[in-house]
Amino acid sequence: MTTVNERRQAGTVTAHPLEPLTADEMAAATAIINAAPGWNDQTRFVYLELAEPPKEEVLAWTPGTDWNRCAAALLRDRKNRATYEVVVSLTDGDVVRWDTVEGVQPPMMFEEFMQCEEAVRSDARWQDAMRKRGVEDFELCMIDPWASGYTGPSDDPAKHRLARPLTFVRRSEHDNGYARPVEGLIVTVDLDDMTVIDVVDHGVVPLPPKAGNWYPELKLDDDNILGISEERAPLKPLEITQPDGPTFSVDGHHVTWSNWQLRLGFTPREGLVLYDVNYVDKGVVRPIIYRASLSEMYVPYGDPNPTHWNKNVFDEGEYGLGWLANSLELGCDCLGEIRYFDALVNDQDGQPMVMKNAICMHEEDYSIGWKHTDFRTERAQVQRNRRLVVSFIATVGNYEYCFYWNFYLDGSIEFEIKLTGILSLGAFEEGTEPPPFGTVVAPGLYAPNHEHYFSVRMDMRLDGERNNLYEVDSISEPEGEGNPHNNAWRAVKRHLTSESEAQCMPDPLAGRTWLVTSADKTNHVGQPTGYKIEPGAYSAPLWRAGSQQAARGGFATKQLWGTAYDPTQMFAAGQYVAQNPGGDGLPRYVAGDRSLVDSDLVLWYTMGAHHVVRPEDWPVMPTSKVAMHLKPFGFFAGNPMLDLPAEDKSCHSDHGTCCGQEGGTCHCRPVESAEG
Repeated sequence: MTTVNERRQAGTVTAHPLEPLTADEMAAATAIINAAPGWNDQTRFVYLELAEPPKEEVLAWTPGTDWNRCAAALLRDRKNRATYEVVVSLTDGDVVRWDTVEGVQPPMMFEEFMQCEEAVRSDARWQDAMRKRGVEDFELCMIDPWASGYTGPSDDPAKHRLARPLTFVRRSEHDNGYARPVEGLIVTVDLDDMTVIDVVDHGVVPLPPKAGNWYPELKLDDDNILGISEERAPLKPLEITQPDGPTFSVDGHHVTWSNWQLRLGFTPREGLVLYDVNYVDKGVVRPIIYRASLSEMYVPYGDPNPTHWNKNVFDEGEYGLGWLANSLELGCDCLGEIRYFDALVNDQDGQPMVMKNAICMHEEDYSIGWKHTDFRTERAQVQRNRRLVVSFIATVGNYEYCFYWNFYLDGSIEFEIKLTGILSLGAFEEGTEPPPFGTVVAPGLYAPNHEHYFSVRMDMRLDGERNNLYEVDSISEPEGEGNPHNNAWRAVKRHLTSESEAQCMPDPLAGRTWLVTSADKTNHVGQPTGYKIEPGAYSAPLWRAGSQQAARGGFATKQLWGTAYDPTQMFAAGQYVAQNPGGDGLPRYVAGDRSLVDSDLVLWYTMGAHHVVRPEDWPVMPTSKVAMHLKPFGFFAGNPMLDLPAEDKSCHSDHGTCCGQEGGTCHCRPVESAEG
């Protein structure tokens, strides 16, 4: 095993402190851990990733400067039922720290997914329950290892490592098992020794009769819910080409596109991470965000029935989105001139696994960026907008979540999430009244009401390390001398000076936005430079006090939180979510009510997808989306797109008409006939 110092001498050292671990570095970190005194043969690697250097060291780093390259591991010791946090130095080849974390459970591992399914399938009590439902071929049963939630003191994370899997029935290998949920069957599994602790059967509900398939060879089945007899006529080809190649350039994981500069990272828990997001303004590199990622996603269900009341999964904190990422070469996930990035995650032996094409990057046309026509001279000028899209997609059991960071030519940033995949459903007996807490989507089959909450953590660095946060409402001016015509209104800023003040809810009737400003830099009119957040989709949680949802999902109760920077506070629901009874994460982070005046500011923005299911969401859900938008507000001296060159007026119309004229010359390309 070589150390970083030896690799540096050989010229093979990583080029930047935030570059993800290489396969060789992962293997080296694992070897160091395996040789340590705390290791035993029943210890498993949950996560292995880059130990990010302290922020101040990264900001002070210059090319050629040495640093201590470290890896961080999260381990589960099944033999001693213990959880360890370990940091090793790849520079020196030794263990920096090995800490036992008491009373917590780490996220579920891939090998546990598969082992849990086999443990349930082999259990005699579960088998008896399936026979009562007329199922004899247990290999056709599909078992999803759902996180346990926290149902009471018996779920104490210090005592057991739990899962509560759900059962579905397939007719064949590629049949949609979610069409036939086994209602009322609750199984509890200890993942450390992989034993079934308990099987509770609340009574037999018949399996729904209709299939719900979408594969080409299955969707035309007469038994399928949609009853498709034939497919519609195919659409004509739509091609996206860039004859001269993409505009972006890549050096390792550093990306430059137009005036944007940023660095990409990837962790097994968060998936895609952005670092050091900058905009080059008239040759000056201006920082906006130091680090941005999805810090948690939470899906609470609103159905009190036995199979569904405990569905309240934290898909990031209880599983991890990074290792659930799709390999994007397997489908038409991105169109255009694509640049893929592989990602490395670990298996449970600590060895690197390549997730090929886990990150997709491409450019997209984004309609008109700005336009004006002078009606007097009939001269029109138009500039199209474009965006750089950096994305990854994770499959979490039944759902697909598609995550997109969009960077625009006008200096704005958008984080967009698209939801698709398959609903988590319940069964009811035909001829009886269906449960009122969901939507019937097929005979004997209903989809419970539920919500999706996503928390985006943004470590702001807007024109420097010291920032301020304001809430901005538009209000009517009071009647009187200052408003003689009763038409006046203005935008009023309220400085959110502490963490207790920076717990914000939306108010669309006041046009509410939030503004982050620099404490040190002003613009050409003497105002602090800033970016504003335009609120998107969000609805307040509908759970009530006393529920585990209320205890565990505190971050979702506000649309925006502001906190003072603390490198240990990374996740909206806390570091360890599995079987956590609640109170962790943002409610605990803000308990000290730290000052946010001229501070190293971290924003936590909550997006909410309120899902009252439609029958059209079955059997596979059309994509829906939620988004957050950051826009420059006094950051630039004017429209930042004015430095773009004039648009090429080439036309793509098959009628041969011009998109515009210049000097009396049409710039349209000739159109070939259908015959060639």
